[in-house]
Amino acid sequence: MVLLKLQFPLQRRVRLAQGLWLLSWLAVLAGAFTFSLGVYLKTELLRRAEVMDNTEIHVVPNILMLVGLVTMGINLFAGRVCQDSLDSARFPPWKPFLLPWYGLAWMVCVWLLSAVVLSYALQGHLEESLKVGLRNGIRFYRDTDVPGRCFQKETIDRLQMELRCCGNTNYRDWFEVQWISNRYLDFTSKEVKDRVRSNVDGRYLMDGVPFSCCNPGSPRPCLQNHLTDNTAHYNYEHQSEELNLYNRGCRQALVDYYMGLMNTIGPGILSVISVQISVLVSLRYLHTSLEGVDPENPEADSEGYILEKGVKETLMDVKTTVFKLLQFGQVEAGDEAEAGEDGEKAATSS
Repeated sequence: MVLLKLQFPLQRRVRLAQGLWLLSWLAVLAGAFTFSLGVYLKTELLRRAEVMDNTEIHVVPNILMLVGLVTMGINLFAGRVCQDSLDSARFPPWKPFLLPWYGLAWMVCVWLLSAVVLSYALQGHLEESLKVGLRNGIRFYRDTDVPGRCFQKETIDRLQMELRCCGNTNYRDWFEVQWISNRYLDFTSKEVKDRVRSNVDGRYLMDGVPFSCCNPGSPRPCLQNHLTDNTAHYNYEHQSEELNLYNRGCRQALVDYYMGLMNTIGPGILSVISVQISVLVSLRYLHTSLEGVDPENPEADSEGYILEKGVKETLMDVKTTVFKLLQFGQVEAGDEAEAGEDGEKAATSS
C-alpha cells in the first residue's frame, strides 16, 4: 500500500519545486544557526575548562557543529536539485544520489534529536565534573607561585564574582582548605603557630573566605574572617543572620547556567529538525511525482508519495538489503582468504 499518495498537476509540481527551493535555503540558514549554537556552547564550556574534571559534555556542541555543517551541505544539494527538477534533461543525473540523500537527511534529524537528549541526560556528568574541578580549584587557590596552578586564584575569583557564588557547595568549603599561601603567613606569630599545630596535616585553616565571596549588595561591610565567631564582630550572629556573602555554591551556579543554555538551545534545535523534515518530505514528493510523469505528455497529472509500500514492508525491504550487503561482504572476505591460502600452497609446492 502506497503511503500518503497525492495528485500533482503540472502547476502544483512547479509550485512544489519553487517552495522547496526556498525551504532548502531556509534549511541552509538553519544549519548555519545550528553550527553557530555549537560554537557558542563549545566556547562557553572552554571558558570554564579549568573548573571541569572531564569533557564528556563537549559531545553536545561537537554534534551540533558537525551536524550544522552537514545540514548546510545536504540542503545546498536539495536546492540544486529543485532548480533542475522541471528540466527533463537535467533532472535524471540527480536521481542516483537521492536515495543516499534521504538516508543522510534522516541521520541528521536523528543526530540533532540525540544532541537535545544528551544535553539533558549528561546533566549528572556535568555536575560531577564541576564538583571535582571546583574542589581542585579551591584546593590549589593558594598556589600562585606554582607553575601550572598560578592561574587558579584568578580563575576562582573571577568565577565567584561573575556568577555571584561562593565555594563549591557553599561558603563553608573554604573552611576546609588552606587558601592562603605560606609565603604570606607570619610563622613567628602565635596565632599562626597555634592554627598550624592544631591541624593534623599542618595546614593553616580558618573560618574565612576570599574577597570574591563578598556580596556588594549587602548593606554591611564585608566580613571575611572569623565568620563563626559571634564575639569577633559587633551585633553579629552567624547562625541566624544572613551573611553578607554569596549563599549559592559555584557548582549549582554553573549547572544552572549551562542547563539554562541547553533549555534555550533545545527549542531551536527542534525547530531545525522540523525544517529538515519538511525539506525531506517535500523533496520526496517532488521526486516521486516527477518519476510518475508520462514522458510523452510531461504536462499530465502525476502521483507523488512518501513510500511506495507500507512502513512495515519498507522496513523489511531495507532489512533484507542490509543483510544481502553484509553477506556479500563476508563472501568477498572469504574469497580473498581462500585465494591467499591457495597462493601460499602454490608457493610452498614450488
